[in-house]
Amino acid sequence: MNDISINTQTLDAGGLVAHFVPPELAVVIPTFKERDNIALLYKNLSIALEGTPWEMIVVDDDSPDGTAEAVKALGRQHSNIRCIKRIGRRGLSSACIEGILSTTAPFVAVMDADHQHDERILPQMLSKAQDGAELVVGSRFAGEGSAEKGLSSTRLWGSNMATRLSSLVAGRNVTDPMSGFFLIRRDAFERVAPMLAADGFKILLDLIVTSGRMGAPLTIGEVPYTFRSRHAGESKMSPLIAIQFLGLWLSKLTGGLLPTSFLLFAMVGASGVAVHLATLSLATGPLNTGFVAGQIIATLAAMTWNFFLNNVLTYSDRRLRGIKLWTGLIGFYLVCSLGGIANVSVASMIYDFQHATLLAGLAGAVMSSVFNYAVTRMITWK
Repeated sequence: MNDISINTQTLDAGGLVAHFVPPELAVVIPTFKERDNIALLYKNLSIALEGTPWEMIVVDDDSPDGTAEAVKALGRQHSNIRCIKRIGRRGLSSACIEGILSTTAPFVAVMDADHQHDERILPQMLSKAQDGAELVVGSRFAGEGSAEKGLSSTRLWGSNMATRLSSLVAGRNVTDPMSGFFLIRRDAFERVAPMLAADGFKILLDLIVTSGRMGAPLTIGEVPYTFRSRHAGESKMSPLIAIQFLGLWLSKLTGGLLPTSFLLFAMVGASGVAVHLATLSLATGPLNTGFVAGQIIATLAAMTWNFFLNNVLTYSDRRLRGIKLWTGLIGFYLVCSLGGIANVSVASMIYDFQHATLLAGLAGAVMSSVFNYAVTRMITWK
């Protein structure tokens, strides 16, 4: 197998002399619980990239199944494997960003570890990039590409819907803006990287939209491929990821004016209103607590709901666990209480000035949302 990229050795009069062969291509693979896919993936990449100096960079989010340890063991056998094990932070986009910025290779590919992306098209993608394309997308929907083999009918429908939504903000004729399989020039990526959202999970869409809004849209090529079935492990797709995508999409729709995390925080807050009203109805109805007691119970229920949902959705990359989860909940109660005071103060001031009930109420709600978001981001999920 080919592991050209790091060191070859030759003998001269002085003995062994190491000669460095820099990688032309780095393949960045973000992972979480993908231990059983790593060895075969490396083997397949070695076959596909025969003759090309390359390296494999696995960015692992502290997988409990020992993915990082499997990568490091393989790295003891092959010089072109590196592992970045991240402690205390998670997220697909941020993992890709760290991996891409860690290499000296002029070209970087990003792909999943589950074997659904066809590594055999990497040479063709690299050739397009070497010929001038700054970004080359492995597309399931261009030419002879297909996604039917790797997706259920429900997920295929969802993928098609997400692709159509993405096209509204991409502003480019890209057949698969939701692809997780792409190759990019490292210098082009470094130009865009400071403006990317680290808390997203579809970095390709972010790259396309952000580069365009920076006034330097990436030149894009596409290579079709057939999306395959997962080899081992479980899919990471979930309703929470779908909601995170919606937050990213809305953020890009606003031109990035509203961060993805704020939009997710606001969506969680909106769901908290429903929890509040339902709890209040239960408390003042069947439980017959009286309004004041019911309002207190409903407020605590909504705060608790918002905290735990934000912990797994808005801040999944910095999720609190153990004792930090419970101290974080207490801190969240305190911050939201202060946010409530800010809400009432701003609303009262505007009402006294304008006598517009709805405007005052809306302003107060926005004020408390911004306050709660800013403070909990700095203190609770710092």
